[in-house]
Amino acid sequence: MLLRHTPETLADRSALTVNPAKTCQPVGAMYAALGIHNCLPHSHGSQGCCAYHRSALTRHYKDPIMATTSSFTEGASVFGGQANLLEAINNIFTIYGPDIVAVHTTCLSEVIGDDLGQIINKAIADGKIPKGKRVIHTNTPSFKGSHVTGFANMTQSMVHYLAENTGKRTGQINIIPGFVEPSDMAEIKRISSLMGVKSILFPDTSEVVNGPLDGRFHMYPKGGATVDQIRSAGDSAFTVSLGSTASLSAAKLLDTKCGIRFKDLELPIGISATDAFVDALRKAAGVSVPDSIMVERGQVVDVLTDNHQYFYGKKVALVGDPDQLVSLTQFLTDMDMKILYVVTGTPAGAKFEESIRGFTGPETIIKHGLGADLFYFHQLVKNNKPDLIFGNTYAKYIARDEDITLIRIGFPIYDRVGHQYFPVVGYRGAMRMMEKILNALLDRQDRDAPEQNFELIM
Repeated sequence: MLLRHTPETLADRSALTVNPAKTCQPVGAMYAALGIHNCLPHSHGSQGCCAYHRSALTRHYKDPIMATTSSFTEGASVFGGQANLLEAINNIFTIYGPDIVAVHTTCLSEVIGDDLGQIINKAIADGKIPKGKRVIHTNTPSFKGSHVTGFANMTQSMVHYLAENTGKRTGQINIIPGFVEPSDMAEIKRISSLMGVKSILFPDTSEVVNGPLDGRFHMYPKGGATVDQIRSAGDSAFTVSLGSTASLSAAKLLDTKCGIRFKDLELPIGISATDAFVDALRKAAGVSVPDSIMVERGQVVDVLTDNHQYFYGKKVALVGDPDQLVSLTQFLTDMDMKILYVVTGTPAGAKFEESIRGFTGPETIIKHGLGADLFYFHQLVKNNKPDLIFGNTYAKYIARDEDITLIRIGFPIYDRVGHQYFPVVGYRGAMRMMEKILNALLDRQDRDAPEQNFELIM
């Protein structure tokens, strides 16, 4: 394998990426669009781009992803894609009948310079958008950012196009969940419901990309935040945004556009981050924390206490999405594990490194943006091997090459199931993560144990 020729000597690279630790913006934008009820995502570019974005999401969720494309050819590449998009909008509403179409750009349409706002206005003027239907858009060039920033851009566009302030505050709480699994979004809603908080979560992909198999095809599954719900977000009392990279821009726009105060939190992965989320909901809604949630928290603390000896001092390396990495770092350090490396291909800014440092200290190597790829991550691992690697499916090649146990988390995960249905956020998610980590460590301990130490009780 080529991985075995990865050198240990580290070198800064500013113009070359080898095996990027991310995927492109349109994938995240398409995923966010699926979180709107009766929405059809639309890729303004070539058929090949749309096919890749759909394929990536379909392979990850094991569910068919519906999306359309402007189907650029040589003519559109030279003269622009306005005619293609106008025809596409007309066909989509005529044939597929969605409530809303969410358009995102690709490299090709960005390089051409298509003005999607102007094209949508022309579609309205030409009567191609039926009364009561909506078309929104966001710009997501694949040559910058990542799937996380694409998600953020589409979520921000939901606020830009849909959220309205009527002047009548409803008392509800907006929750912007960030780039997480549908199972995580369902868990966030469950916690909110247990606390008696009236909330709107958007985007919401629960019961969209992890729906049940009932023998019938559903072009638009029953899940997702409705257009009316997102519109009413402009009248909410407060916004809780989870994950700075994926959610903060939408929360800021809600504040600017509709005067909705917000609190920016880390994703509620682990005990401390979930505590902060629950406390923010408690204060924003003026409610108390029910005993049922306190029982869940106590169970997590009990599991951690019972098995602390297995976690203590274990060396770990993390690669993936910035918002997940920050919360995961906090969780693992709370478990007294040692963080060696944190790498993300998403440009995450100074706040990302500052947050990680706040949990780990100066000894942890942190890299994001240019040069932060899986090749660099592999070099770090070769220099000082961790006990565990946390990352997506692509990290398994490094894990196998270096004989290190991999805990799969993040996007994409092509070779396992469960992430669609079992959360990693909240106290239940923390319990699941500890179980995965503990089982991985003990399986490795059994595998490596000499005969005389292969015991039932360790």
